[in-house]
Amino acid sequence: MNRRSLLLGTAGAAALAVAGNWLVSRHTAGQTGFVTPAAAQDAGTILPDNVQGSENAPVTLIEYASFTCPHCAHFHETVYPGLKRDYIDTGKVRFILREVYFDKFGLWAGMVAQCGGAPKYYGISDMLFDGQRDWLGDMKDATVAANLRKIGLKAGLTNEQLDTCLNDQKRAEQMVYTFQQNAQKDAIDATPTLVINGEKHSNMGYPELKAILDAKLAG
Repeated sequence: MNRRSLLLGTAGAAALAVAGNWLVSRHTAGQTGFVTPAAAQDAGTILPDNVQGSENAPVTLIEYASFTCPHCAHFHETVYPGLKRDYIDTGKVRFILREVYFDKFGLWAGMVAQCGGAPKYYGISDMLFDGQRDWLGDMKDATVAANLRKIGLKAGLTNEQLDTCLNDQKRAEQMVYTFQQNAQKDAIDATPTLVINGEKHSNMGYPELKAILDAKLAG
């Protein structure tokens, strides 16, 4: 298996722990609340995408990825740099990262990534993928909490901003709802998955991706 399987719907939502009752500033474990299926479904708001690149690019590439997925981290290490250099930065590709939540740590990481808004989103996302093993550490709540806070501070967020973001239960529910709706619409069952101008593709290396993008750009 080169990707992680994705659980959607009621079972997936019930398994996601959020930061609503977890005060990250205290680095304490055992205080994590859960998004219930009803809460996620009642959130009712699909959050807007964070877009990287030109809005007028002829090709739109959506990547579904989890911040805790090793294969997603590998994609961002080996494929994304070329994609950004050759296609996103040159105005050929409009890139969208859509977060997938397998677990509470992936959701917590997403809350940190989104905390600074669009201007900081992709910078923090890069830090999360690049340092995935380090911030996950021993996989204990207190360790992950402290490490995610360090990443947020390094990215220029304040302790006050992080406290607000990581204790925003409503936002967490909207993030889960957004993930569920988008993943169901695009029939996402594993990560990383790429949707290129509406066509779904499995994980791939840069040469394969480059061939698809060049064909799309050639019309």
